[in-house]
Amino acid sequence: MSLYDLLVIFHLLLFVYWLGGDLGVFYSSGMVIDPKLSNSARATAAKIMIDLDFVPRICMTLMLTVGGLLVWLGDFGIEHPLWQKVGFIALGPAWLAMVVYLHVAHGTPLSKVVTKVDFWFRWALVIYLIIATSVSFYIGRLDPAPWVGGKLLIFAGLVFCGLMIRVYIPGYIGGIMALRKNVAQPSLSDDVNQSMAKSLGQCRPFVLAIWLGLFIECWLGVAKPGQTVPVSEVLGSVATVVGF
Repeated sequence: MSLYDLLVIFHLLLFVYWLGGDLGVFYSSGMVIDPKLSNSARATAAKIMIDLDFVPRICMTLMLTVGGLLVWLGDFGIEHPLWQKVGFIALGPAWLAMVVYLHVAHGTPLSKVVTKVDFWFRWALVIYLIIATSVSFYIGRLDPAPWVGGKLLIFAGLVFCGLMIRVYIPGYIGGIMALRKNVAQPSLSDDVNQSMAKSLGQCRPFVLAIWLGLFIECWLGVAKPGQTVPVSEVLGSVATVVGF
């Protein structure tokens, strides 16, 4: 089994765990806002949701690095300058380190600084991906494999959706904090419940957009529309691994 084969499997696992984790978060998020449940039950659902959400966050941080390595090793006709190779290889570990730190050190003074760094880093990544991919399309650099550019633009959209969720989530997070403080009480006030429901309702369209984007990303990676050499390396590699 080659390094490319291992990366293909890892890439597919990232997709599966990202979407699977998101589904779990989506389901448990509804339980957190259910006023029919006790505060204790809702607080427990919130803890499960937050722990589950860590998995998709990890998957997102590693996608560009693994995808970049696959395009490089897969010989799809796209040349990468040295600085770009170094960049996408270093991106995953660095971004992952930020996400892991924010998960384990949440609430500390330094975590507040890292949260801001992570937020603006994601905006910079969205802008860079859109500009760099658009320029690459314009100069013909992506002509041998236009599907790669499509995946990059969609990934920028996924990061953007995550940023929009951050914009609308404060009301929901505030409700979770209220649940933790009042876990022994039977319920929260109607105002807090309504604020949580409104906040979650504003976030859900972006969650659904992420799911759609992941599906399209998966299709592009398998079908490779526009590829000058019409061979599906993903299916071919997986078939080799399982013995076909």
